[in-house]
Formats: sequence, structure tokens, C-alpha cells
Amino acid sequence: MGANLEIKAPVADPAAFRARARALATETVGVDRQVDTYFRVPTGRLKLRESSLSGAQLIPYRRPDDDGPRRADYQVLPVADAGGLKALLTEMLGVHRVVRKRREIWLVGNVRIHLDAVEALGDFMELEAVFDGTPAAEAEEQRKVAHLMKELGVAEADLVATSYEALLGE
Repeated sequence: MGANLEIKAPVADPAAFRARARALATETVGVDRQVDTYFRVPTGRLKLRESSLSGAQLIPYRRPDDDGPRRADYQVLPVADAGGLKALLTEMLGVHRVVRKRREIWLVGNVRIHLDAVEALGDFMELEAVFDGTPAAEAEEQRKVAHLMKELGVAEADLVATSYEALLGE
């Protein structure tokens, strides 16, 4: 399984955030249009992501809904037949929620900066620091995320502890 540290916060001024992200970025990935279909599962989360940049992927993951940077353990499984898999999982598990978003993506080394326009929720930013899952690497990623939060003007008090899928249910 892969691991990352992630944060999420609302963005009041997307243009200003975009300018700060561009200034920090070592690479621009581009704009991705994503539809995430979350299925009902007893533990963790399971989503089918349909992405304009990377195709369809089944992503099972575990992540606590905690304040501050939090660790997620996940797998990304490429899917050849998104429609067929979605129909099967819908029949077997049921759909919990569907999240539609436009995501702008920049990289600062191994940290992904996202600016998301989420249908029915508004604008958010995310940081995702991908690492090998070891405690030493996790500590280093905590430092990177804290530094980027400061550079991007994101305060700990601004952080959202839940996923878009959970926010849609509130």
C-alpha cells in the first residue's frame, strides 16, 4: 500500500491561492476533471475515480478524520472498464456518494498541491505528501506539509478533518 500525509482547507480566494501555488511549484501537472463514486463499505473508504488525466482507478483507503495533517494508507488500482465496475459495485455494495470536482495540480517535489472546485461545496485546497510509510519518512513529510501550509497561508484552524464525500452529507 502507498501512504501520504494530507490536509484540506477551504479557499476564499482561488486566484490568490493559485498564484501562491504556481510560485512554489517545481512542476505543473495541469487540470483534472474527476468524478469519485464512493461505495458503502464497513471500514475505510472505497472510491472509483474517473479522471480526465489518469483514466479510471479503484482506490481503497483508510484515513482517520482528524484535525491537522493526517496519514492515509491507500492503493491505486487501474480500471479498464469503469462503467462495468461501477455497475457491479453499485449492485453489490451500493453508492454512498458521488463527488465531482475540477482539480488544478502542482508539485513541490513529492508533495501535490491541489486547488479543487467541488460541485455543491465550493473551493478547497489540499496538500498530499506521498511517502514510503516509514516513521522517519512520515516525520519528514510532516515538516514539508507544515512549511507549505505556512507558504500558502493556510492556518491549522482552517483545516477540514473530513473528506469531500463526508462534507456532502452534512
